[in-house]
Amino acid sequence: MRRLDFWFDYSCPYAYLGATQVEALAARTGAALAWRPMLLGGVFAANGTPQKLFATLPAAKAAHNERDLRRWAELFGVPLRFPAGHPLRSVEALRATVAAGVDPRVIHGLYRAYWVEGRGPSEEGTLRDVLSAAGHDADRVLAVIGRPEARDDLRRRTDEAIALGVFGAPAYVVDGRRLYWGQDRMEFVERDLAGAPLATHGAAPLA
Repeated sequence: MRRLDFWFDYSCPYAYLGATQVEALAARTGAALAWRPMLLGGVFAANGTPQKLFATLPAAKAAHNERDLRRWAELFGVPLRFPAGHPLRSVEALRATVAAGVDPRVIHGLYRAYWVEGRGPSEEGTLRDVLSAAGHDADRVLAVIGRPEARDDLRRRTDEAIALGVFGAPAYVVDGRRLYWGQDRMEFVERDLAGAPLATHGAAPLA
């Protein structure tokens, strides 16, 4: 079976858009989908990228990017609302995701909290609501995420993403060998998984 790894962080709107579509993509191609949480701030730090990337863009470029995001949201038929104070802290949300077994119900719930409801994904109330709705013991998960092993686990996952060459979100890794970046590359990911000639993809091969 073909494998598709989806690397993500809740603070990235492009990753949110990709997350709304990646399960259907995997189902169409028969690929085994693995959700791969990472701390985007750690990836940015490793690559020398400003932590608040949107804030560094010229006004015209920032406006263009926002229009493009809204166009993609409309194309996918999903809501998208930038919350006040974006980017919001996501590290506890990512640790909770790992502690809950990387459950897609938790992932979608936290993405909805951030990009639809405008709630901080790492706020205790948000975490309790999302975890409970997904059938998890919120007290247990919240007790875990403050421990050193939870911090180390997320760091290890982030380091793995960096070692693969991931520089932003979302990142798609096909069969552990080819890397695609951005929700607008999903067409190429699907063609790859469907067995189209690799020369048409423009993917970055992984060592």
